[in-house]
Amino acid sequence: MTRIITARWRDWSGESLQHLVLTQGEEAIVAEAVVVGEEEGARFGARFRITCDTAWRTRRVEVDMAGMDRRLDLHGDGAGHWRDGAGESSPALDGAIDVDLPLTPFTNTLPIRRLNLGAGQSAELRIVYIVLPAFTVTISPQRYTCLEPLRRYRYESLDSDFVREVEVDSDGLVVTYPDLYRRVQ
Repeated sequence: MTRIITARWRDWSGESLQHLVLTQGEEAIVAEAVVVGEEEGARFGARFRITCDTAWRTRRVEVDMAGMDRRLDLHGDGAGHWRDGAGESSPALDGAIDVDLPLTPFTNTLPIRRLNLGAGQSAELRIVYIVLPAFTVTISPQRYTCLEPLRRYRYESLDSDFVREVEVDSDGLVVTYPDLYRRVQ
């Protein structure tokens, strides 16, 4: 049986809007979204599609931006190995299972759902970190701590002092990400 969830977020300033369609099927979970926003004074439109297996392991991420003849396509094997759209191995990304696109709160859902942490449990992760419009791809060390299962989590960047307590709904989708995003639908 297929389940479809739609969600919308605004950034904290109210300048950007994103629309996400999450399709949970019997063989895959697919998130497709459009983001219209502004970053450092520059307006942008971006699209992304993230495909996961049914255990929430990222298997593919596709990203492009309106008006740019540039696209990112990465394939994960679900065990921490990646290759680009041409099939070339990306060993610098080894060990990462999840992706993080800082332009959306949706990517927080990936480790939250995949890890299924109990109250008080935490996990340190290597995350494929994709920044637009530069299309830079790096590894970001992060920690997730469950404060209340499928309700509240502490997100920590392990290579900076960035920490936020994130509120999610029963599907693990962000409701409030202080100073960054608010769910509007």
